[in-house]
Amino acid sequence: MNFEYFIAKGILSGDKNNFSRPIVRISTISITLGMVVMILSLAITTGFKNAVSEKVIGFGSHIQITSFGLNNSWEKAPVSMNQDFYPSISDEPGISHIQVFANKSGLIKTEDQIQGIVFKGIWTDYDWSFFKDKIIEGLPIVIDSTQRTDDILISKKIADKLDFSSGDEVRVYFVNPDEMSPRGRKFKIAGIYETGLEEFDDMYLIGDIRHVQRLNNWEKDQVGGFEVFVDDFRNIDNMWEQVYNAIGYELNATSIKSLYPQIFDWLDLQDMNVIIILVLMVAVAVINMISTLLILILEKTNMIGVLKALGTRNISIRKIFLYNAAFIIGRGLLFGNMLGIGFALVQYHFQIITLDQESYYVPYVPINLELLPVVLLNVGTLFLCLLFLIIPSYVITRISPVKAIRWD
Repeated sequence: MNFEYFIAKGILSGDKNNFSRPIVRISTISITLGMVVMILSLAITTGFKNAVSEKVIGFGSHIQITSFGLNNSWEKAPVSMNQDFYPSISDEPGISHIQVFANKSGLIKTEDQIQGIVFKGIWTDYDWSFFKDKIIEGLPIVIDSTQRTDDILISKKIADKLDFSSGDEVRVYFVNPDEMSPRGRKFKIAGIYETGLEEFDDMYLIGDIRHVQRLNNWEKDQVGGFEVFVDDFRNIDNMWEQVYNAIGYELNATSIKSLYPQIFDWLDLQDMNVIIILVLMVAVAVINMISTLLILILEKTNMIGVLKALGTRNISIRKIFLYNAAFIIGRGLLFGNMLGIGFALVQYHFQIITLDQESYYVPYVPINLELLPVVLLNVGTLFLCLLFLIIPSYVITRISPVKAIRWD
């Protein structure tokens, strides 16, 4: 045990009636509350971004491969399924899955209402993991490679608006540019889903891709495009470049960020809120600790004079008070972590705090707790606080041993 730490420990375990005691407690509480706010803001923001991103990606995948063209509508020119990259590209590092799709715009007409929709055709390679917890009534549709199915999935929003339920039959009308009259198709609602994303719940029906092929007079091996899923969304830009280079010059690859820039730009803005909160909380902690350190130095002026008279160097005395400050900060961080992580775990498992899904896209406050960001948050807070305390600790060098010893 070094000399400075020994003295600092003695100060901390010494007289409990010092007038600085309430100040130390206030500083500890302020650091505790600041750490709670920082942990929760980080966990909630990353959780919210992940939850919304997963919903968008669940409908549109990470990367879409389609034909080149100036047509920005839901319907794309057909491409052949017989591609060198399909389905072998899913074996590439960083890519988890590839599936075909095709979209077709249409209308649902009831006796008193008309609803515009987008029919999303899927095939046997469709990954249903996204819809496992999104289907609130009925069952997923079963795509058989040997025969076309008339079962569809419909959103809860459309079902409530048009008074549909699972098992009902729905007539949908589709218009082709080269045909005078629309084509009507009768479908059966196999299940009803709800994602909370208004952009998708307002329009999407999900059914057999062969309906789209037949309505568009396509061949059996023609589809609207391919949807590619990657292992890590944070690496999507690199994976997009890899996919773009792998598909050849006749096709185009578009990342989900480019397809829905308004959503992802809005999510990126949440990072600025977190940065502002972190800066404010650290600033409050630093200001409190500077005040506490100065009060501790003032209270221990007589002790500082004695140590100087005994030949203790200024840097050693400063270390004593920095050890004191580190203890106060560490205790605040410990309590803050216990409370912050505790609140986050309770919300993660029990969803106590709920939200309006129509406004926030999620029914409850989402939580994403990761070890590394929490560790970096603690280390960064401790480092910055001690760094800013180095300057006020120079007050010790201005204290005269003679005057300090006489001062009572």
